[in-house]
Amino acid sequence: MTRPRIAYVAAVLFLPACAGVLGGELGPARGEPPIWDKALHFIAYFVLSALIALALQAPRNVLRGMAGLITMGAVLELVQGLVGRDMSAWDELANTLGVIAGAVVAWAVIAVLVARNPSR
Repeated sequence: MTRPRIAYVAAVLFLPACAGVLGGELGPARGEPPIWDKALHFIAYFVLSALIALALQAPRNVLRGMAGLITMGAVLELVQGLVGRDMSAWDELANTLGVIAGAVVAWAVIAVLVARNPSR
């Protein structure tokens, strides 16, 4: 698959993934064990960040996307307090670590693609 096609697919998948994260964070609490809750936050933001990095690919744009995701996570944590859920700085830390890890992995994928097909 070429870089432009990967960027297109990632961009198309981003909005449904984002909607899933919004629903998960603002829907009713399910009472998961704390470690599993943090893992879910990490995984959700890892996926969002990887999709952003694969879609945008330019480092400056990816950094802006990462900042947007970190901000989104913080705002959602604040909104949770308004919808009857608990705000958590630990959740935001998990979100932030997921954003960083997702972008790093996606950048590695992009680097491999460039190394394999430098003309694309």
